[in-house]
Amino acid sequence: MQLLSPKKKRMRAPLVSLIIGLIVITDCIQPLSALESCHQELTRLQQQENLLKSQLQKQELLLHRLQLQNQPGNVSKARVDQIQDTELTDCSQIFSSGFKRDGLYRIQPKGSPGPITVFCDMTDGGGWTVLQRRISGTETFNRSWAEYKKGFGDMVKEFWLGNDNLHYITAQGNYSLRIHLEDFDGHQRVAEYTSFKVADEKELYQLSFGVYAGTAGDALSGSHQVGVSGWASHQGMRFSTYDQDNDNYKGNCAQEDKGGWWFNKCHTAHLNGLYYPSGYYSAATDDGVVWFTWKGWWYSLKTSIMKLRRTDFNHDPNAVPLS
Repeated sequence: MQLLSPKKKRMRAPLVSLIIGLIVITDCIQPLSALESCHQELTRLQQQENLLKSQLQKQELLLHRLQLQNQPGNVSKARVDQIQDTELTDCSQIFSSGFKRDGLYRIQPKGSPGPITVFCDMTDGGGWTVLQRRISGTETFNRSWAEYKKGFGDMVKEFWLGNDNLHYITAQGNYSLRIHLEDFDGHQRVAEYTSFKVADEKELYQLSFGVYAGTAGDALSGSHQVGVSGWASHQGMRFSTYDQDNDNYKGNCAQEDKGGWWFNKCHTAHLNGLYYPSGYYSAATDDGVVWFTWKGWWYSLKTSIMKLRRTDFNHDPNAVPLS
């Protein structure tokens, strides 16, 4: 075997080191390249997963719509889109057209300049157009005339439908008002009035209503006690807000009682007052969510839901018998 001279050994040593270095660098580069490749593959798979999820959601939505259309009494979604803006004037017509689920619908009452979105309550026999809901105190009801005129809030939570809309709906015919009340102990009461009507803005949204029935007491008419109706009845009262005082009181009831309402001098019913989270309260005025004939002036109710339906609607198995 031929031996290398010391000089040749010294010359070959750097070459060996270079080769070893290249091998080490190559070994280092390969994992980095593989890591980058894995990252690209992961990104591609995530994009594909998102695409598949989107397609699945679309299929589930389509299946849900087909199930709704095939339910007895339901008409097609396309049919709703065609008729809601032109033919259906309230939630009783929505119900009679085959739609039996609570939710948001579009109607166009006679006289309304355009379609409006409403929440239809399909319980209690169905066909109820909800005009007010108080359930948590998340929405302030101490609002201006303009806000009450237009309406405000979230229709799946707390809201006021709007005085113009109340006029358009109730001007179409004979409507009943049903009011659901609940205290903080879970007890519930109901008050219902026939012939509920709200005039237009020129008449300051004047209120009129007919016969009372229910379990909450007749707080609107003030007939629960002799001599009270002269100052407490809400019959024929005009709407008031803190910036437009139309009540019969020397002061401003809406300003004192923190909400818009059909005040007299001032009220025995005020469902748009301040929301107190504990029922009984103390304040300078009786400014809570009040229904006097059930809980008095100094108890603010947990829940108030006001809703309208045509009086001649005949699908309600839970109709409140008139007293």
